[in-house]
Amino acid sequence: MYQEQQTVQAILQAEQAWTAAFLHLDLDTIEQLMADDYTIIQPGGVVLGKAETLASLRSEQRHWASAISDDHHVRVYGDTAIVIGRWTAKGVNHGVAFDYQARYTAVWVKRTGRWQMVADQSTEIT
Repeated sequence: MYQEQQTVQAILQAEQAWTAAFLHLDLDTIEQLMADDYTIIQPGGVVLGKAETLASLRSEQRHWASAISDDHHVRVYGDTAIVIGRWTAKGVNHGVAFDYQARYTAVWVKRTGRWQMVADQSTEIT
């Protein structure tokens, strides 16, 4: 039980690092937290890999005023963890303001001693 609690804490720390990295557009941290085979399914069904996701962030068209990840539910399956949470963000993307809330599912896998996100999918809360 103690080992699982430590794993959950490590996952929640990775989630916090992910959120902070997006807020500050810290692309080095985002890239480290993303697995090479990372895939995101965006609202509307668009599927992007790691390279496309990083390119969209490097475009400097997105600016975050706030980003919060909370209401986490973590399930651990050995070296894999599923996080269901809530994402709240405000900012500007390609000149259009956004104020966005979503429920998301993130899949984290422990590889070479560190947790990396391999998949991410969100559904907007309307």
